Amino acid sequence: MPYFKAGDETSLYYRDWGQGRPVVLLASQGLSSGMWQHLMSGLVDAGFRCLAYDRRGHGRSDEPRDGYDFDTLADDLAALMSHVDVREATLVGHSMGGAEIVRYLTRHGSQRVSRIALVSATLPFLLRTDENPGGIDRSVFEGVWAEWGRDWPGWIAANTPPFVGAGLPACHVSPEIVAWGTRDMERTSLYALSRCSRIVVETDFRAELAEVRVPALVIHGTADASNPIDLCGRRSAQILPAAALAVYDGAPHGLFITHLPRLLDDIRGFAAAAAEGSRVTTDHQFTG
Repeated sequence: MPYFKAGDETSLYYRDWGQGRPVVLLASQGLSSGMWQHLMSGLVDAGFRCLAYDRRGHGRSDEPRDGYDFDTLADDLAALMSHVDVREATLVGHSMGGAEIVRYLTRHGSQRVSRIALVSATLPFLLRTDENPGGIDRSVFEGVWAEWGRDWPGWIAANTPPFVGAGLPACHVSPEIVAWGTRDMERTSLYALSRCSRIVVETDFRAELAEVRVPALVIHGTADASNPIDLCGRRSAQILPAAALAVYDGAPHGLFITHLPRLLDDIRGFAAAAAEGSRVTTDHQFTG
């Protein structure tokens, strides 16, 4: 199976499918690269090369003691990009994966990157502080972390319905695909997950987002119970210098499952526009 070595010799698993212009996908915390398989299949059929990897402590990758900080995680992405010599890539990140992309760009530059797509991302800053009064109170996160420590599988079962928008008219997923995602999450190291979650909550990306110069597509659902669109997607699109916001009405956090056809169309069109030298506009139209 394909692996590459991070800077600290951590062994990280990756998938490399298809041929053509590269799309590199970063998973959300708690999930492996397997979450992207349906989207990857559609992109490969459309003529793209798709790469995705398991974050340290996730999926088939090693579970080291250290490295659960955004600098190291961005370095892990840089190691993959160098290992496969990817250039002119479109980076796609879901939830925490979007934050890793931004840190990669501010830490390593955009020499290998054409554009980015931030899907249901945790950006720009989740925690309520004096300078971020619209954020979420720390007690909410402390309660979640305590639940993880008591019963991680039980927490997954209780929180899967809002993740996939159970009961929402726009969301219809099979019990089998829910079980598939649950198994993936249950394999994740609780040690890695808890450390990743803390940096997601506590890191303020507002200044870094303003430094990102590549075209960006921000995709967010209005029914996202994990990262509310007004706190995350809309604010990110406002801060990014060159961004379009694609609002998915009624879509939950797990829109990569519930809204796969639309997401595939949007990512395919966005990535294809890079080859044409097109710009992204605020009305979500890709024009020359």
